[in-house]
Amino acid sequence: MGDYRAIFKAYDVRGTVPDQFDTAMAGHIGAAFARFVKEGDPSSTRVLVARDMRPSGVDMVDAFAEGAQSQGVDVVDLGLGSTDLLYFAAGSLDAAGAMFTASHNPAGYNGIKFCLSGARPVGEESGLMQIRDWAEAGLAPVGTRGNRTSQDLLSAFAAHVRSFVDVSTLRPLSVVADTANGMGGLVVPAVFSELPFQLEIMYGELDGNFPNHPADPIQPENTADLRARVVAAGADVGLAFDGDADRVFLVDEHGVGLSGSTTTAILADTLVRRNGGGKVVHNLICSRAVPEVIREAGGEPVRSRVGHSFIKEVMAQTGAIFGGEHSAHYYFADNYRADSGLIAAVLVLEQICRRGIPLSELRVPYERYAASGEINTVVDDPLAVIEAVAKVYGDFPQDRLDGLTVDAGPWWFNLRPSNTEPLLRLNLEAPDQAECDARVAEVRAAFL
Repeated sequence: MGDYRAIFKAYDVRGTVPDQFDTAMAGHIGAAFARFVKEGDPSSTRVLVARDMRPSGVDMVDAFAEGAQSQGVDVVDLGLGSTDLLYFAAGSLDAAGAMFTASHNPAGYNGIKFCLSGARPVGEESGLMQIRDWAEAGLAPVGTRGNRTSQDLLSAFAAHVRSFVDVSTLRPLSVVADTANGMGGLVVPAVFSELPFQLEIMYGELDGNFPNHPADPIQPENTADLRARVVAAGADVGLAFDGDADRVFLVDEHGVGLSGSTTTAILADTLVRRNGGGKVVHNLICSRAVPEVIREAGGEPVRSRVGHSFIKEVMAQTGAIFGGEHSAHYYFADNYRADSGLIAAVLVLEQICRRGIPLSELRVPYERYAASGEINTVVDDPLAVIEAVAKVYGDFPQDRLDGLTVDAGPWWFNLRPSNTEPLLRLNLEAPDQAECDARVAEVRAAFL
């Protein structure tokens, strides 16, 4: 029997195929998820499933569907799709869903992201561990076997994304999108087909072996081709999508990338002003500029733990209109509180058109501090190290919402343990790059 505890993470299922995660396990997980859905809502009769372009996805989905059907649940197969397409389906069809993807992980991986009807998240504190336990135990078939059908929602999803902008305000910007052989190669052209942009796709072939570069745009080396192409083509904007196309990083016309915090601030400013106020959720490693911008626009910032299930839960609790993460996940109340890189992209493009300035100018008011980026360090005991660092900085205000956050006045840092590895993740921000570098060295010296 496979080790289910090794592949069930804080927010999803993830593992190498087939040594950590195989079709037998996918079948057991399908049955467990179907039971979880039915116990939460006895009237639920169907589960949606979609997959990314990874070669193992077809067999994994087949096994998952068999398991779900064994519990008397109908399966609606959406075929190839992005994760935000699956969330749209769960919201618009009011049904639970499972997305087979390993997102930005290398080719040997696969995984599953879950949601309930209305695209409500399923994470470690909202049922994921129950699904794990049932999958590990194995569930016998019950009742009448469910059916399996197919449905194509690509056009409906594309129209939904376009509904977030006023198309009449758009002008023919030149846009280069690096979809990294991921699902952006399917969904980006579908969305842009009815927009007045000149679109060039890089690495648009769906290939889960990622022959050109890893589908992980948070790493600068993976956006090097895009940045060079934007400059060479004289394009206005570059878009870098991850493997399942739910995240996007933007590149300006000079080939300089925007952080997830900068894009979060631009979107928060836009949506708060458009709504005449409102609450915006940001995770605690976002730049200080994000809550500042939210307040300046007339909104109310709400601080959250890192991770989509936490962001979505806080959005639901507070009625927030938008949420953003430094990792380039952007969540929209009008998108069932789910994240979508495509919605974020078209909203920023709309702002460039409305304001009549290039992205290199648009970004300036939102970039106020110097950030370290996420620095990962292998340690034997992450929690013990965090406690030791907390003592070193005991004279400064601290909180434990997610790891350790220390507010040292002009600068601050957060130190968090990885959910899956013996790693510490350090994020630090300071008034300028020189102080940022010095403070990073100081904090790291406290535990190295």
